[in-house]
Amino acid sequence: MPLSALKKTKRALSSTNTLAKIKTVYICQSCGGTSAKWQGQCPACQEWNTLEEGVPEVSSNSRFQGLAQSLPRQKLSAISAEDLPRFSTGVEEFDRVLGGGLVPGGVVLIGGDPGIGKSTLLLQALAEMSAAGMNVLYSSGEESAAQIALRAKRIALNAPQLEVLAEIQLEKLLAIMDTVKPQVLVVDSIQTLYSDALSSAPGSVAQVRECAAQLTRAAKSSGICVLMVGHVTKDGHLAGPRVLEHIVDTVLYFEGDTHSSFRLVRSIKNRFGAVNELGVFAMTEKGLRGVANPSAIFLSQHAEMVPGACVLVTQEGSRPLLVEIQALVDTAHIPNPRRLAVGLDQARLAMLLAVLHRHAGVACFDQDVFLNAVGGVKISEPAADLAVLLAIQSSIRNKALPKELIVFGEVGLAGEIRPCPRGQERLKEAAKLGFTIAIIPKANMPKAKIAGLTVIPVERIDQAISAAAELS
Repeated sequence: MPLSALKKTKRALSSTNTLAKIKTVYICQSCGGTSAKWQGQCPACQEWNTLEEGVPEVSSNSRFQGLAQSLPRQKLSAISAEDLPRFSTGVEEFDRVLGGGLVPGGVVLIGGDPGIGKSTLLLQALAEMSAAGMNVLYSSGEESAAQIALRAKRIALNAPQLEVLAEIQLEKLLAIMDTVKPQVLVVDSIQTLYSDALSSAPGSVAQVRECAAQLTRAAKSSGICVLMVGHVTKDGHLAGPRVLEHIVDTVLYFEGDTHSSFRLVRSIKNRFGAVNELGVFAMTEKGLRGVANPSAIFLSQHAEMVPGACVLVTQEGSRPLLVEIQALVDTAHIPNPRRLAVGLDQARLAMLLAVLHRHAGVACFDQDVFLNAVGGVKISEPAADLAVLLAIQSSIRNKALPKELIVFGEVGLAGEIRPCPRGQERLKEAAKLGFTIAIIPKANMPKAKIAGLTVIPVERIDQAISAAAELS
């Protein structure tokens, strides 16, 4: 064989071996960790059934930089701590959830079910800011500019200065940010963006993590406020790696049933304000509108109170809300009675029923118990315990509690009624809305009398049930 032909054969074999060496890896869709072979459990984050086959990411350029400029070490007392300036979005309820408004250089991630109103709310906020003379930009990777214009027309938005962009390539978007320098940028959504530095498809773990990190770095260095829309999984959690929530400054979740006109926006993480703040909106023909008195939508409109209903004063961030708790207790027709809670913790309901039996002598072991928080709100604080038990007792006795009664208090396993934070604010809110009687923990007894409100302090669950029975 001639020497030239032999060299060509060796080169062909070499290229074939090189192609054969390219192997796939299994990438965790939760944390982004990799494994050489498929496993049922991710070795990095211990999540089950999250490994999917993919190609390892290879990039020649270094993309790893700090989000802030490196500085020499210094004493904490020598660092000047000043409140960051904020600017309003023009939507009062949105400002409340954000902690008072947007912060220059801040990055906000908004998640929620499809069609719940994320894009509508952001479009309305940008329209209000552009009308106030701010330079804003709406970048969409899911809709064309014509579709965005149709939505704006449908909800009657008047925003002639609002600029719209349809772009999914990260590098082009960063170049436009550097050229236009908007004060606020909306990216709808982060799962549609892709970077040329990576070979994976948009929406993959690597792409979402890389695009979010690059946008955050650009926001911190330029002072541009970036609002990103994130998709959610079927479980309601933000899709993509968990690190996405760690990168951003603020995480907001849309809650509420798409069949209802009311929407709740809850703050899960906020580096510039309080968490668990709640914004309440109503979906109308002209978009989302803030609800000035949200307690009204969480109270049923009965002419007279009905058995099994009790009004709770819950605390959502800095806002006290009045929510009606409804209970229905009925004879069980199956060996295992049903326990169903909507808007409250079902496991805590089972615990409270055991406390009710042991310390108040009320047995529900042969009864179906159904529990509901009116208005679709989700209550996670233990201050709802006392209202739940009084509603269950009212349903069992088939006697309604007084219409002007409000209740709050945590119930311990020993049957004691434990105090709740911000009891004074809860009582003042109830008195402002016309309630005249309150059954509360003794430790929350106000030092000064609240005008128009009779307070009944209790220490144990049997005392609370006796006090409620005397009132009904």
